[in-house]
Amino acid sequence: MSALILGPLLRSVEATSAAVWVETAGAATVTVQAGQTEASAPTFAVHGHHYALVVIDGLTPAEPTPYEVLVDDELVWPEPDSPYPAPVLTTIDEQRPLRLAFGSCRTSVPHDADGNATHGVDALRAYGLRMAGITHSEEDPDGADESDTRWPDMVLFLGDQVYADETSPAMREFIASRRSLDEAPWEELKDFEEYAHLYALAWRDPATRWLLSTLPSVMIFDDHDVRDDWNTSLAWRRQMEATSWWHERIVAGLSSYWVYQHLGNLTAAERADDDIWQIITGHDGPGELDLTQTLDDLAERVDAEPSAYRFSYSRDFGDQVRLVVVDSRAARVLEPGRRSIVDDQEMAWLDGQMRGDVDHLLIGTSLPFFLAQGLHNLEAFNEALAAGAWGERAAQVGEKLRQAVDMEHWAAFQEGFAQVCDMVIEVASGRRGAPPGTVTFLSGDVHHSYVSEAWHTRANERRGVDPLRSRVIQAVCSPIRNPLPRSVRVGTAFLSRSVAAPIGRAASLATRVPRPPLRWTYVEGPWFDNNLATLEVQGRGLRMWWARGVVSGDEHDRPVLQQVADITIDPPR
Repeated sequence: MSALILGPLLRSVEATSAAVWVETAGAATVTVQAGQTEASAPTFAVHGHHYALVVIDGLTPAEPTPYEVLVDDELVWPEPDSPYPAPVLTTIDEQRPLRLAFGSCRTSVPHDADGNATHGVDALRAYGLRMAGITHSEEDPDGADESDTRWPDMVLFLGDQVYADETSPAMREFIASRRSLDEAPWEELKDFEEYAHLYALAWRDPATRWLLSTLPSVMIFDDHDVRDDWNTSLAWRRQMEATSWWHERIVAGLSSYWVYQHLGNLTAAERADDDIWQIITGHDGPGELDLTQTLDDLAERVDAEPSAYRFSYSRDFGDQVRLVVVDSRAARVLEPGRRSIVDDQEMAWLDGQMRGDVDHLLIGTSLPFFLAQGLHNLEAFNEALAAGAWGERAAQVGEKLRQAVDMEHWAAFQEGFAQVCDMVIEVASGRRGAPPGTVTFLSGDVHHSYVSEAWHTRANERRGVDPLRSRVIQAVCSPIRNPLPRSVRVGTAFLSRSVAAPIGRAASLATRVPRPPLRWTYVEGPWFDNNLATLEVQGRGLRMWWARGVVSGDEHDRPVLQQVADITIDPPR
């Protein structure tokens, strides 16, 4: 068996440094060599698995540097006779316009005719094949010719990197080798060992593995990383806590998330402030550090009290872009009368990040901030209904509807939505520093993609409030691979159209839900393809394009990229 189980994943990169994550077969020292520069780190253990995050510094800014990974002096990456180019470390050039890929919702099933028939073509894998030069397309999705080899500077995964509750045949086969599928939690994940196998299924395909070894990535979870409707409501939470298996599941979900996703998000400054990272770097033996109890204890604390740890993070790319990635799942407050999509500490942190003096303020949140107006109004109505606006019996109906049709986005947490709207208005009107060219929300989750733009309400315009001097944009890319059934697409498309907005608004008014401080409408969409989006800064404007994988003939394992949409957001007037 290879000494390298999973990875390498190129995670957070800065001007001269890069973090490389691996899972190894045993306790070891992992070394990354890039040109004349190298760095090493010992592994740490969690539930019998072994991991390392190697931070290599002294790299040349923005210069792709081929690298190798060694485990106890054995060369494990790149693999011999690989058809893929040499993996490279590319740090951030803060003087160059940022190019950022983003998307969400990716299931892990085979890349063959059957898998593509049930789940569509994996857009991430198609992207990797195109980046590697293994496939080509007649119409390159970025509008460039084949000689343009500039890749994104980073990819932002906006949730549902793995599906712990909707398992594939391969995952169910692994579960069945350990326990009965006829006992709780049946075909869903149970513990850390099963999460480790699920991540391996998601990231081990050769094209995906090469992509993740070369393209820097940051991530945030959504519900399916733990379970559908995670933290939808207090009633949902109590239902889960009454089961015999939920406690082990949530502890495994959060502890594995820290290892596989969150650790690699952190910049050098954020790692310096992270207590667990300090435990890792402060360990001087003897033997391998075992973090099992530390991470399990952290997961229990976070589940009981969200303010115990922050999974949100932010970073600046020079003076041009600030990226703020918000945890809209684990940080929720669910008590009646004070429901909030993020708790007070998280809201205060977000308030501190929502500042101007950059060309673009990007807010990554797995759940769209601006849903289609019809969907937004119905979710706002449902929150009021479930809170008892029409009595106890109607509240029970509202709760059932909330869980049945996933009414738990920002719109279903009206107090928090209004607070963040106020922050956006203050940033965009210049009350928090020079207004950016755009305030842009990047999101996933809803299994359709679109772009919306927001403005002041007409009432605000009549009152003469400060005008918005930034363009306020919502860009959604979902799914990467997990399309909606055709029957569901019809209903989603209807609720996404302007005809549904008055219906939803009438329902909201019936429960005295206040009007939102902003109004918004589609710029383009929705569309339902599996796709991956790319955003590129163009001065104080943006260009964004979405690309899907398309199979030619019977070459199911070699899809090519095809452009789905290409949208330019001009600078504000």
